[in-house]
Amino acid sequence: MMTLGPFAVARDGTLSPRAPGLSPAIRFAWRGRLCEALMQEGGLRLRAIAGRIPSTAEPGADRHSTIRALAGIPPDMPPGWMLRLTADHRLAVETQAPHRATAVALLGEMVRFALALDPYLDRLEGIGAAPATP
Repeated sequence: MMTLGPFAVARDGTLSPRAPGLSPAIRFAWRGRLCEALMQEGGLRLRAIAGRIPSTAEPGADRHSTIRALAGIPPDMPPGWMLRLTADHRLAVETQAPHRATAVALLGEMVRFALALDPYLDRLEGIGAAPATP
C-alpha cells in the first residue's frame, strides 16, 4: 500500500482514506469555480461554489431579481442535486455519487459533475450570480 495525498492506494488501485475517520477530498476548479470531490462513507460528495448573490453595495446590482430567479433553478436540476445559499451569500451546487474506489473512477465522477454543472453556471451568470471570488 502507498499513500497519495490524503488517500491510501492499494495494490489494485483502490482508494481509501489514509487514516480511519478521515474524509479525503480533491479540490479542483471548473470555469473559475472552486469544486471538490469529498470521499465519505457510503459515497462521494461533489460540490461547486457556483456563484454568489450580488451585494446591495455593488453599483447596479439587482439582488432581489437574482434571488427571485434562483427559485427557478432547482426544479430543473438532476435528481439528487441541490442548490444551497451559504452563510456568506455564495451559491453551492451539491450532489452525491457512488464511490467507485479507484482513482480513474473518481476522476470520471469529477468530470461528469463538471460537465453536468455547465448549464447551471450559465444560468447563474445570466441572472447576475457572478462567480464567487476565493
